[in-house]
Amino acid sequence: MIGRPNVGKSTLVNALVGARITITSRKPQTTRQRVSGIVTTPSAQFIFVDTPGFQTQHRSGLNERMNRTVRESISGVDAVLWVVEALKLTPADRNVLQLVNPATPVVVAINKVDRVEDKSRLLPFLGEIASLREFSALVPISAEKHRQLDDLLKSLAVLLPEGPPEFEEDEVTDRDERFLAAEFIREKIFRSLGDEIPYRATVAVESFDHQGDLRHIRATVYVDRDNQRAILLGKNGERIKAIGTEARRDMEQLFGGRVYLELWVRVKGGWTDDERMLDRLGF
Repeated sequence: MIGRPNVGKSTLVNALVGARITITSRKPQTTRQRVSGIVTTPSAQFIFVDTPGFQTQHRSGLNERMNRTVRESISGVDAVLWVVEALKLTPADRNVLQLVNPATPVVVAINKVDRVEDKSRLLPFLGEIASLREFSALVPISAEKHRQLDDLLKSLAVLLPEGPPEFEEDEVTDRDERFLAAEFIREKIFRSLGDEIPYRATVAVESFDHQGDLRHIRATVYVDRDNQRAILLGKNGERIKAIGTEARRDMEQLFGGRVYLELWVRVKGGWTDDERMLDRLGF
């Protein structure tokens, strides 16, 4: 699954899977790492690879690794699902499409059609998309409203090879709870703060202990500068406490048990260009 930042790829993965396995926000760069969402039906198993939005601005070691993830994810797949926003075909969209091998089948998901008041404008937009290359299908959808998703799956199913399922029927992602815990914390940071700090913040889970139905998680949020730490903490630590509370609730819902979460905030200047730090964080 590819697309420029903020077209709704992660929302679509969650809608198809039926669980929140990848984080979402209105800000670009919310998704930073490859996450697979698994959908098993009576006739097929779909493994949707949610990739970061391809970055064309703000060069950094982090963005270069994110773009490499997109390129590597595209190779070796059975099909590509290209997500675009209805009535908004940008140069960034075209750049993403150019990454795809011409021999790879591509299905286009035209997302957010529920926001288009004059539906007559969709037909010429579909024609504009169709002129770019040969596509297997063009499917107007609304990931947020769960519309036309069955049609999207049907269009993709015909492109899949026959074979045994790779995952058990009840599995929904290839990522473990430790990874998901860090992502839930980062999502709340993206949703709670302004435009600058979320991109300069990342989360590392220092310890994850699971005993019975209780998970004890200790995590560190790294930021770039001292003033960012102060903003993230908030007055008397109120903001970081609220972020932790919201993240813990999401974890308990997905993990199906109680969570005790400890959050710390530390400054690590230039972490987005620190190769050793990026390795440690799993990028």
